[in-house]
Amino acid sequence: MTFDTLPNLEATLDDISEDRFRLSYLRQAVSEETIAENNRSLRHQLASLRLFDLKHDCPTNAGILVLCDRPMYFLPGAYVQFVRYAGADESSDVVDEKRAQGDLRTVLQTLDLLIDVNTRQWPVEVTPMREEMRHDYPRLALREILVNAVMHRNYQSTSAIRLLWYSDHIRINSPGGLWGEARADNFPNQVAYRNPVMAEAIRVMGYANRFGMGIARARKALELNGNPPAQFAFDPGYVDVYLYPSQTHSP
Repeated sequence: MTFDTLPNLEATLDDISEDRFRLSYLRQAVSEETIAENNRSLRHQLASLRLFDLKHDCPTNAGILVLCDRPMYFLPGAYVQFVRYAGADESSDVVDEKRAQGDLRTVLQTLDLLIDVNTRQWPVEVTPMREEMRHDYPRLALREILVNAVMHRNYQSTSAIRLLWYSDHIRINSPGGLWGEARADNFPNQVAYRNPVMAEAIRVMGYANRFGMGIARARKALELNGNPPAQFAFDPGYVDVYLYPSQTHSP
């Protein structure tokens, strides 16, 4: 069993937000017709989506991450640390620092806001009659790489995902090396899921359309925006992604 499907023995059903499950997640994961015909208990409905362990009568780790108000109480590293620096390294002044924390949807929505607030855009003339917008970093590429990090990270680690924004590059550092059949020599063509329930939850919430395509979509977005290719570094304990700003003229 993967870590996200294992029971979290410290948690109880009371740690799950029933409103968050019934009013939001369930309606995205299951059709209205199925919900109308379903008379099962809350425990059984959660268990059918692998968010609850009936044998141990407690949420799974995925249930905690997706539906708990404070996942960090049970899984201390379950957040994203954002730091923006004035210069090109960590010795420079910190301009801004935030945490994306809470249930899975809140984490993903917070990351969207951080991307929107911190990226710059400007018009570029394509023809005398038409302009296109360029960005220092394309929103799609940042979003896909961050969602990929949230999906595939090692949640047993007490380290957070780190989004480090420097004056001349971005580094995204995710705990947990490549998983399963995925290796440095076949990445990203070979996909393996460390957290399959989390991957499904991210798809249900609309943050991933086709499994295994996030990195390819990010690479294409960088190319179209005039950015250098993303650089990946793999370690047994971490994956690092380095992004560099668009080479298209900016003000």
